[in-house]
Amino acid sequence: MAEAFLNNMNGIIAFSAGTNPSKRVHPLAIKVMQEEGIDISNNKPKNSDVFINDSFDFVITVCDNAKESCPIFTGDVRKQLHIGFEDPDEVEGSDEFILSEFRRIRDEIKIAFDEFIESVK
Repeated sequence: MAEAFLNNMNGIIAFSAGTNPSKRVHPLAIKVMQEEGIDISNNKPKNSDVFINDSFDFVITVCDNAKESCPIFTGDVRKQLHIGFEDPDEVEGSDEFILSEFRRIRDEIKIAFDEFIESVK
């Protein structure tokens, strides 16, 4: 979701990857992003190893467990930081509750990355 929000901001090119990526984008992530007018249905989870030697202005970890296991990027990385969120895929409860948590976390991501972009302008 963070990648999608960033890629929908002017002049931003973002890539998303994980240390233990899922086989597919979670259907509820697709649903709640469609509610924002953003289609992530064709996105594919990637392992962070594919970017390990690349150069980035920022490497940002977003899941709290990723901060602990984030690999060392050997490319030119200007700044590495952590903007953490709960992993909505780990939420348990009724279908309605899980969907509401995906929405809540989506909204937190949107706010945090809007603020991040404003801070680096």
